[in-house]
Amino acid sequence: MTDLLHVKVVKVGIADMNIIKPPHSIRTSGLGSCVGLVIYDEKKGIAGLAHVMLPDSSLAKSGQINVAKFADTAVKELVHLLVKEGARMPFLKAKLAGGAQMFQFASGGDLMRIGPRNVDAVKKELLDLRIQVVAEDVGGNSGRTIEFKLNDCLLNIRTVNKGTKSI
Repeated sequence: MTDLLHVKVVKVGIADMNIIKPPHSIRTSGLGSCVGLVIYDEKKGIAGLAHVMLPDSSLAKSGQINVAKFADTAVKELVHLLVKEGARMPFLKAKLAGGAQMFQFASGGDLMRIGPRNVDAVKKELLDLRIQVVAEDVGGNSGRTIEFKLNDCLLNIRTVNKGTKSI
Protein backbone atom coordinates (compact mmCIF):
# COMPACT_ATOMS: atom_id res chain seq x y z
CA MET A 1 0.00 0.00 0.00
CA THR A 2 1.26 3.47 -0.87
CA ASP A 3 2.30 5.60 2.04
CA LEU A 4 0.03 8.63 1.61
CA LEU A 5 2.46 10.82 3.52
CA HIS A 6 5.00 10.46 0.73
CA VAL A 7 2.61 11.17 -2.16
CA LYS A 8 2.98 14.69 -3.43
CA VAL A 9 1.39 16.79 -6.11
CA VAL A 10 4.03 18.31 -8.35
CA LYS A 11 2.83 21.75 -9.42
CA VAL A 12 3.68 23.11 -12.84
CA GLY A 13 3.45 26.86 -13.35
CA ILE A 14 2.64 28.85 -16.45
CA ALA A 15 5.23 28.29 -19.21
CA ASP A 16 6.81 25.50 -17.17
CA MET A 17 7.16 21.71 -17.31
CA ASN A 18 8.08 18.83 -15.03
CA ILE A 19 8.01 15.02 -14.87
CA ILE A 20 6.81 12.54 -12.25
CA LYS A 21 7.07 8.89 -11.29
CA PRO A 22 4.68 6.94 -9.03
CA PRO A 23 3.11 7.57 -6.61
CA HIS A 24 3.08 11.30 -7.34
CA SER A 25 0.63 13.30 -9.42
CA ILE A 26 1.19 16.44 -11.46
CA ARG A 27 -1.03 19.52 -11.70
CA THR A 28 -1.31 22.87 -13.43
CA SER A 29 -3.91 25.59 -13.15
CA GLY A 30 -4.69 28.75 -15.06
CA LEU A 31 -5.33 27.00 -18.37
CA GLY A 32 -7.32 29.53 -20.35
CA SER A 33 -5.92 29.82 -23.87
CA CYS A 34 -2.87 27.87 -22.65
CA VAL A 35 -2.68 24.11 -23.25
CA GLY A 36 -1.84 21.59 -20.56
CA LEU A 37 -0.07 18.68 -22.26
CA VAL A 38 0.53 15.37 -20.50
CA ILE A 39 2.80 12.82 -22.16
CA TYR A 40 3.28 9.48 -20.46
CA ASP A 41 4.63 5.93 -20.73
CA GLU A 42 2.17 3.85 -18.71
CA LYS A 43 4.30 0.69 -18.49
CA LYS A 44 7.47 2.51 -17.42
CA GLY A 45 5.48 4.62 -14.94
CA ILE A 46 6.61 8.08 -15.99
CA ALA A 47 4.70 11.17 -17.07
CA GLY A 48 5.39 14.78 -17.85
CA LEU A 49 3.28 17.92 -18.02
CA ALA A 50 3.94 21.11 -19.97
CA HIS A 51 1.92 24.34 -19.58
CA VAL A 52 2.15 25.78 -23.11
CA MET A 53 1.37 29.49 -23.55
CA LEU A 54 2.01 30.22 -27.22
CA PRO A 55 2.10 28.21 -30.45
CA ASP A 56 5.46 29.13 -31.96
CA SER A 57 8.85 30.19 -30.62
CA SER A 58 9.25 32.57 -33.58
CA LEU A 59 6.98 34.85 -31.52
CA ALA A 60 9.75 35.14 -28.91
CA LYS A 61 11.77 38.27 -28.50
CA SER A 62 15.48 37.90 -29.16
CA GLY A 63 17.68 36.26 -26.57
CA GLN A 64 17.27 33.13 -24.49
CA ILE A 65 13.79 31.61 -24.85
CA ASN A 66 11.82 29.62 -22.32
CA VAL A 67 11.32 26.30 -24.14
CA ALA A 68 8.28 25.40 -22.00
CA LYS A 69 6.43 28.51 -23.18
CA PHE A 70 6.01 27.52 -26.85
CA ALA A 71 4.34 24.47 -28.38
CA ASP A 72 7.07 23.87 -30.95
CA THR A 73 9.82 23.72 -28.32
CA ALA A 74 7.89 22.42 -25.26
CA VAL A 75 6.70 19.17 -26.83
CA LYS A 76 10.20 18.22 -28.01
CA GLU A 77 11.80 19.14 -24.68
CA LEU A 78 9.20 17.25 -22.63
CA VAL A 79 9.71 14.13 -24.76
CA HIS A 80 13.50 14.52 -24.39
CA LEU A 81 13.19 14.70 -20.58
CA LEU A 82 10.88 11.66 -20.47
CA VAL A 83 13.14 9.52 -22.68
CA LYS A 84 16.18 10.57 -20.64
CA GLU A 85 14.37 9.22 -17.55
CA GLY A 86 13.50 5.88 -19.17
CA ALA A 87 10.33 6.41 -21.20
CA ARG A 88 10.19 4.66 -24.57
CA MET A 89 9.19 6.66 -27.67
CA PRO A 90 6.92 4.01 -29.24
CA PHE A 91 4.86 3.76 -26.04
CA LEU A 92 4.33 7.47 -25.36
CA LYS A 93 0.74 8.70 -25.28
CA ALA A 94 -0.65 12.19 -24.84
CA LYS A 95 -3.64 13.87 -23.23
CA LEU A 96 -4.36 17.57 -23.47
CA ALA A 97 -6.69 20.18 -22.09
CA GLY A 98 -7.16 23.92 -22.41
CA GLY A 99 -6.90 26.03 -25.51
CA ALA A 100 -10.02 28.03 -24.70
CA GLN A 101 -11.02 31.16 -26.59
CA MET A 102 -11.12 33.35 -23.50
CA PHE A 103 -12.06 36.61 -25.22
CA GLN A 104 -14.29 37.40 -28.17
CA PHE A 105 -12.94 39.93 -30.63
CA ALA A 106 -15.03 41.74 -33.22
CA SER A 107 -12.26 41.54 -35.82
CA GLY A 108 -12.02 37.74 -35.52
CA GLY A 109 -8.45 37.80 -36.80
CA ASP A 110 -6.41 34.61 -36.62
CA LEU A 111 -3.78 36.21 -34.34
CA MET A 112 -6.39 36.62 -31.61
CA ARG A 113 -7.35 32.91 -31.71
CA ILE A 114 -4.50 31.99 -29.35
CA GLY A 115 -6.27 29.03 -27.71
CA PRO A 116 -7.17 27.18 -30.92
CA ARG A 117 -3.75 27.99 -32.41
CA ASN A 118 -2.06 26.53 -29.29
CA VAL A 119 -4.09 23.31 -29.61
CA ASP A 120 -3.27 22.99 -33.32
CA ALA A 121 0.44 23.63 -32.70
CA VAL A 122 0.65 21.03 -29.90
CA LYS A 123 -1.16 18.44 -32.03
CA LYS A 124 1.14 19.12 -34.99
CA GLU A 125 4.24 18.53 -32.85
CA LEU A 126 2.77 15.33 -31.41
CA LEU A 127 1.90 14.10 -34.91
CA ASP A 128 5.44 14.85 -36.11
CA LEU A 129 6.80 12.77 -33.21
CA ARG A 130 4.20 10.00 -33.80
CA ILE A 131 2.73 10.38 -30.32
CA GLN A 132 -0.94 9.44 -30.18
CA VAL A 133 -3.43 11.81 -28.53
CA VAL A 134 -5.65 9.41 -26.57
CA ALA A 135 -7.90 12.03 -24.94
CA GLU A 136 -8.50 15.76 -25.01
CA ASP A 137 -10.73 18.43 -23.51
CA VAL A 138 -10.01 21.57 -25.51
CA GLY A 139 -11.72 24.72 -26.68
CA GLY A 140 -14.71 26.43 -25.18
CA ASN A 141 -14.37 29.66 -23.25
CA SER A 142 -13.72 28.54 -19.66
CA GLY A 143 -10.51 28.14 -17.69
CA ARG A 144 -9.32 24.77 -16.42
CA THR A 145 -7.16 23.14 -13.77
CA ILE A 146 -5.81 19.67 -14.56
CA GLU A 147 -4.17 16.90 -12.54
CA PHE A 148 -2.70 13.67 -13.91
CA LYS A 149 -2.19 10.58 -11.76
CA LEU A 150 0.01 7.75 -12.96
CA ASN A 151 -1.76 5.09 -10.89
CA ASP A 152 -4.80 5.18 -13.23
CA CYS A 153 -3.46 7.40 -16.08
CA LEU A 154 -6.53 9.61 -15.80
CA LEU A 155 -6.42 13.33 -16.41
CA ASN A 156 -8.79 15.05 -13.99
CA ILE A 157 -10.09 18.34 -15.36
CA ARG A 158 -11.84 20.99 -13.28
CA THR A 159 -13.50 23.54 -15.55
CA VAL A 160 -14.71 26.90 -14.23
CA ASN A 161 -18.50 26.78 -13.69
CA LYS A 162 -18.73 23.31 -15.27
CA GLY A 163 -17.47 20.87 -12.63
CA THR A 164 -14.95 18.05 -12.84
CA LYS A 165 -14.44 15.19 -15.27
CA SER A 166 -11.76 12.61 -16.01
CA ILE A 167 -10.41 11.59 -19.39
